[in-house]
Amino acid sequence: MDMRYEKYAKLLISVGINVQPGQTLVIRCPVDKAAFARMLVSEAYKAGAREVIMRWGDQFIARETYLHAADEIFDTYRPWDADMLNTLAREDAAFLSVISSDPDGMNGVDHTRMMRESRVFGPAVAEYREAQMADRIQWCIAALPEKNWAKKMFPGVPEDEAMEKLAEAIFSTMRITADNDPAEAWRRHNENFSSRTAKLNALDLKSLRYTNSLGTDLTIELPEGHYWEGGSSKSARGVVFFPNMPTEEIFTAPKRDGVNGRVVSTKPFLTGGEIIDKFAFTIENGRIVKVETDDPKHRKMLEDEISVDEGARYLGEVALVPYDSPISNMDALFYDTLFDENASCHLAFGASYPTIRGGADMTEAQRLEAGLNQSITHEDFMVGSADLNITGVTHDGREIPVFVNGNFAF
Repeated sequence: MDMRYEKYAKLLISVGINVQPGQTLVIRCPVDKAAFARMLVSEAYKAGAREVIMRWGDQFIARETYLHAADEIFDTYRPWDADMLNTLAREDAAFLSVISSDPDGMNGVDHTRMMRESRVFGPAVAEYREAQMADRIQWCIAALPEKNWAKKMFPGVPEDEAMEKLAEAIFSTMRITADNDPAEAWRRHNENFSSRTAKLNALDLKSLRYTNSLGTDLTIELPEGHYWEGGSSKSARGVVFFPNMPTEEIFTAPKRDGVNGRVVSTKPFLTGGEIIDKFAFTIENGRIVKVETDDPKHRKMLEDEISVDEGARYLGEVALVPYDSPISNMDALFYDTLFDENASCHLAFGASYPTIRGGADMTEAQRLEAGLNQSITHEDFMVGSADLNITGVTHDGREIPVFVNGNFAF
């Protein structure tokens, strides 16, 4: 692998996950990316990791399991797997996930099997998910190029060339060049987040209204004591890390029952091996009450997604990304949420991050009472467009432009 991958591995360990001396690191990585995983392991031990635990994944095996395994296994969970995640989270381990998969790799799989598995495994790893959602532990998600993903993004291009194009796109989003210091680039990037979140937090908005020419007309009330964050997070013991690399978003949580109107998607949503290109949600008092798509199969898949549990029908995240941002300006569809959500304003249905004052120390019941949604799922969908306007309303009724024609107004 060339020098860019060495820089990438060091960046993920020292900045992304920021593993600490004496800390256990859990790495999840596709088995066909073992060479890069070895780089990560070496960097982690150089940083003083106590132990590195590898969790290998393989999309082919996952697909074969969903296609051919006995039906009853999707209604049970493997207690040793759940116990491992919960125990390691309790022990303050850090979790680094490297994704690299074919966007069409699950085509033909029975989507309901995936949903059934989520319904049983989600509650089983509640302790781990809670620690992650509250940023009590360090966690980071990043990506590597994969041949079928590259061919999907760059059709008609020879495989080697497509792979290099995808690799270059990923390195660009990661602020890695042949002659720069990526860690310094990410420090400056984080400073920009701090400046903008400070401006948003100073406004202390009561609600946001989204409108565009596609038919989005949505009002989102924000809970009392909410705050915006973006860029890096800080763990319970004060370690700074980046949950997503790349990242261009600033986000907070909506009030669970305070969302009303209609919202139209602007980028494809990938679920169960299917790419759902266009859809809309109608939301009343926070709850998704209507799903619109042109394809009945896709409507059923979306209905399944928002029926995993009661909280799945409510929004859990409001994220702001300028239309004029680095990933958006690539004018490329990645077919992967990690990248596409950082090219567009987006919302998520499902669990909220506890972005209210004191939220990280609240129980689930206390968060619900404070207006934060709770669920075993969290799925982002993109709503940003070149003509998206977002108007903030203050507690004293003043209207303040937040986005004008797709970009921040300040």
